[in-house]
Amino acid sequence: MASRFRKIGITTVGLCAGTALAAWAFNNQNDSPYKVQMAAKPVRRAKRPLPLRNEQVAKLQSGEEFDVLIIGGGATGAGCALDAVTRGLKTALVEADDFASGTSSRSTKLIHGGVRYLQKAILGLDFEQYRMVKEALHERANMLQSAPHLTHPLPIMLPVYQWWQVPYYWVGIKAYDFVAGDRNVKSSYYLSKKDALELFPMLKGEKLCGAIVYYDGQQDDARMNLAVALTAARHGAAVCNHLQVTELFKKKDATGAEVLCGAKVKDCITNKEWTIKAKCIINATGPFTDHIRKMDDPNVKGICCPSSGVHIVLPGYYSPDQMGLLDPSTSDGRVIFFLPWQRQTIAGTTDLPCDVTHNPKPTEDEIQFILTEIKNYLNKDVEVRRGDVLSAWSGIRPLVSDPNKEDTQSLARNHIVHVSPSKLVTIAGGKWTTYRAMACHTIDAAVEACNLKPESVECQTDGLLIEGAHGWTPTMYIRLVQDFGLDCEVAQHLAKSYGDRAFAVAKLATLTGKRWPIIGKKMHPEFPYIDAEIRYGVREYACTAVDMIARRLRLAFLNCQAAQEALPGIVDIMAEELKWSKEEKEKQLKTATEFLSNEMGMMVNRASRDKIPINLTKEEIQQTIKRFQIIDKENKGYVSINDIRRGLKNAGTKLSSEDMHSILNELDVAYNGRLELSDYIQMMSAIKSGNVAYSRFARMAELEEEQHEKEKLKKKISVERSGGGL
Repeated sequence: MASRFRKIGITTVGLCAGTALAAWAFNNQNDSPYKVQMAAKPVRRAKRPLPLRNEQVAKLQSGEEFDVLIIGGGATGAGCALDAVTRGLKTALVEADDFASGTSSRSTKLIHGGVRYLQKAILGLDFEQYRMVKEALHERANMLQSAPHLTHPLPIMLPVYQWWQVPYYWVGIKAYDFVAGDRNVKSSYYLSKKDALELFPMLKGEKLCGAIVYYDGQQDDARMNLAVALTAARHGAAVCNHLQVTELFKKKDATGAEVLCGAKVKDCITNKEWTIKAKCIINATGPFTDHIRKMDDPNVKGICCPSSGVHIVLPGYYSPDQMGLLDPSTSDGRVIFFLPWQRQTIAGTTDLPCDVTHNPKPTEDEIQFILTEIKNYLNKDVEVRRGDVLSAWSGIRPLVSDPNKEDTQSLARNHIVHVSPSKLVTIAGGKWTTYRAMACHTIDAAVEACNLKPESVECQTDGLLIEGAHGWTPTMYIRLVQDFGLDCEVAQHLAKSYGDRAFAVAKLATLTGKRWPIIGKKMHPEFPYIDAEIRYGVREYACTAVDMIARRLRLAFLNCQAAQEALPGIVDIMAEELKWSKEEKEKQLKTATEFLSNEMGMMVNRASRDKIPINLTKEEIQQTIKRFQIIDKENKGYVSINDIRRGLKNAGTKLSSEDMHSILNELDVAYNGRLELSDYIQMMSAIKSGNVAYSRFARMAELEEEQHEKEKLKKKISVERSGGGL
């Protein structure tokens, strides 16, 4: 009891000091280094049509000198391009892979100020952390306003299981609201145990005292990143993906010092190389910051401390549609979010030091850690199964290193802007929510360091609507249904993903041949993605199948198995648009499959299944063998695609060749088109243990056995016993 009162006393003192800190900082915002400049003149919607990628390449090859060349097409790089071009600077942006191909598409999908950072700021009297949270909350409101189709407010529940924590968390969350000021999303509130379980029925009710609900924002991160880049392109910036910087060039300025003057780039699609001239080069490459800095100066000391964050996607029934969950203190002190997203559930994240790589992979240990933690908050009716993990990915956070700290968890994601002696402007650190403010500070530094002459000195992007936001309304999808004959779910998806550009997407849709919906053929029956999005995605600079399934559509992130099943149809449409040869189609299929296997968790899902020890009883093993032998009618010792085709025919089911191969691939460990008995037994063990949620082949085998038993029964019954005959 004394310990509890001591905690309450410490908390009260800390929060009183924090409130005083917040009041002081609120009254002294003008002195803050994180002050965000407001737009001097609102920038209207750009009327320029979106240039094709080859037109952007031609502009970059023209030999003209750009004011700014930005390296990196993530959130920060795209933000820098939009900031620079709206100030009137000649702007170019190049990205070695695709827009948002790195960390910017692998986030928690939250737009937030950082509750835990505010806690550290208050309890540690840390002005720097406070100002960072204040800035992030301003940017949260700006993102919700500038891209209402891609963002929305999300209530997040913080369950409380000890009474003394109720006032502690309540005051802390109210401080979060207070710091947001007039830019707050919605006010937080307290819930009784009964009300908490009503809003989040999956929550564990045992020992629950109540809950605090606060609001942050949620976004489609990859499409948000893309929309910012497209907005910059419409304003006149030359933006191009799959364009890799291979060398930086320098010249001597008037003082005799060597300064950067351009870069050599390689088009990864055509393999052509050329030079782009620029007065200023900005390094916005996230985890690869030090790679570009060493290209400028091989002896420079690294400033980036990479950290791996893994997320998993679970079925939508794990969480309510409109309520997230926050675990503020996991078993090792991390924070776990449990959030609804696009009809599924995201859980994460981890936080471990890692190496920088272009292809980060989730590990089984990190997936198991997340599953173990969320089990602690869900009731017994929700069996948290390894087999329910639909997708898993790892993103590398580009945290700014502090030589006085060893643990990456203690690093606040503050950003720094650094100008090298050769005038390379580097923006490092930060977080998704503050991308616009980071871009503002970066362009300010670039203008000063390289003596640029923008038409507008001040930042123009605060409140600027981005691609798709201008004509969007919450009920716009109804017009899509009525005007085009789209399925309602598809229309809602198009409106949320493309905003007012959804009408341009709908015009590319083909007839379904059905009474309803009239147009819009789905690429996968379980998801609202349609054929028109593939064609429109090519116009949005998608060059590869991975660009499409991961960042134009979000299918790879939502369900890697579904993405694999939809892949052939997606590649066929892209081949029509991009004039791919048969060889190129095969290459794209292979590369995309490898991406799903390695980076989206398909391989680690299968590996976890195959490691499960055989846990079947003797009777269950005998039944499994019997079912296998019924399907393998020729006693070959394995099941082929022809056996599956025959079994489905007997069951009265018609499937395409692609679907039948997909069923076989569920168990085909050797990838040789054969299903061995040992693979089948392993699968049934994984289903029993929960490491696999379901198997179409297993269900088909059950039906085949039932049909086999019925036929045997018919043969056994004689004419006399059946009551027939003469």
